[in-house]
Amino acid sequence: DFMIVSKDADMHDLSLIFRNPPKVVWIRLGNCSTRQVEHLLRREYQTIQLFYEDESSSLLGLS
Repeated sequence: DFMIVSKDADMHDLSLIFRNPPKVVWIRLGNCSTRQVEHLLRREYQTIQLFYEDESSSLLGLS
């Protein structure tokens, strides 16, 4: 199993159309550094883990 992590809004649209799998983590930070993305992912680790375990969810937006 895997998740896609993307800043691209097209991934959001595809997730809504095709549902899961795969699960999509949509990074909604705008123009940002890799370090900022890393910080967000580390900060939201528990949220991401719960999302991964939820079979009914296909999209998680983080900002």
